[in-house]
Amino acid sequence: MRKIGYALSGMVMGAALIAGPVVAAESADKFPSKPIRIMGQGAGSTADYLSRYIGQKLTERWGQAVVVDNRAGAGGTLAAEVVAKATPDGYSLIMGHAGPMVSAVSLYKNLPYDPLKDFSPITRTATGVTVLVVHPSVPAKNIPELVALSKQRNLSYASAGNGTVSHLTGELFKQVAKVDVQHIPYKSAGFALTSILSGETQISFLSPVTAYAQLKTGKVRALAVSGKERFPGAPDIPSTIEAGIAGMEAELWFGLFTTAKVPKPIVAKLHKEITGILSTEEVKASLLQRGAVASPTTPEELQAYVKSELAKWTPIIRAAGIKAD
Repeated sequence: MRKIGYALSGMVMGAALIAGPVVAAESADKFPSKPIRIMGQGAGSTADYLSRYIGQKLTERWGQAVVVDNRAGAGGTLAAEVVAKATPDGYSLIMGHAGPMVSAVSLYKNLPYDPLKDFSPITRTATGVTVLVVHPSVPAKNIPELVALSKQRNLSYASAGNGTVSHLTGELFKQVAKVDVQHIPYKSAGFALTSILSGETQISFLSPVTAYAQLKTGKVRALAVSGKERFPGAPDIPSTIEAGIAGMEAELWFGLFTTAKVPKPIVAKLHKEITGILSTEEVKASLLQRGAVASPTTPEELQAYVKSELAKWTPIIRAAGIKAD
C-alpha cells in the first residue's frame, strides 16, 4: 500500500508540473478579473501621481478598476512590505523608488523584505530630478546666497521620509556645500511640501511633479535642479552645476513591481500594457510637462538597475553616516 501511495503521489506531482504552465497561461488570459491595487506612499508624491495616472490608463484599457492604496510613512517601506507579503497573483503592485528599494536596506536594521528577492520587477516608469525649493520668505535667490544664509541662521529642510531621494539629496547638499541644516522627515513628499508652504521648514528637495502647481503660482521658489544639466521638463531652472555646486547629481526614478513568484505570463501581460502606455506620445508629453521622463524598461533591466543603485548608494549612505531620524 505504501508503494502504491508513493506512486500515486508521484503521478499527482507529475500532473501538477505538466499542468502548471497551462494554468498560468489561462489565468493570464483572464487577468485581470478583479480590481488591481497599486500601493502608493502618500498623496502629492510623484509615486502617487504616477500610480494614479498609469492606473487610469490601465482602467481605460482593461475596463477593470485600478485603485491606489496609499500607505505613507517610513520612506515607503510600509507600502513595500504589503506588496512583498501579498498573494503572488499580480493584483498587488507598488510604485517603487530609491526609498523602499535601495536606501532602506542600509537605514533599517530589520527591514521586513528583500528588494531583490521579494518582488517581481515589471518596468521602470519614469525618471527625473529633484528641485531645490525654498519658502518665498527666504531671501536667498541662488545657492551661494542660501549657503551664506545657512551660516547666519538656523535652517531646516523637509524630506519625503528617511532614505528617500529628497533626504539623500539634502545630505549631499550639506556635504558638498559644507552647511549644517536640520533634517525634518515627513511621511510623504506631499507632507514635506505642506511644511514648506506653511513656513515650518525653509528648504526641500522635491520632484517637479510634487511642486508643479506651487512653482507655477510662486508659492515656492526654485533655486536649482540636481544634476549636471538643466532638466528638459523644467528648462527655466538652473542645474546645481550652473549654480556653483558640483557633486549633487541625484536621479529620481520610479518603477512598478509586484510580488515575487507571480506567474511569468501575468508579469509579461502587465509589462506589455504598462510599457505600451508609457510609449505613447500623449503620455510622454504629459509626464514631461509635469517634470518626469517616461522611461520604460524590461523587467530584467529594472532588476539590474535596482542592483546598480544599491551598489552606488549603499557605500555613500554608510560612509556619510546617514541614519533614519
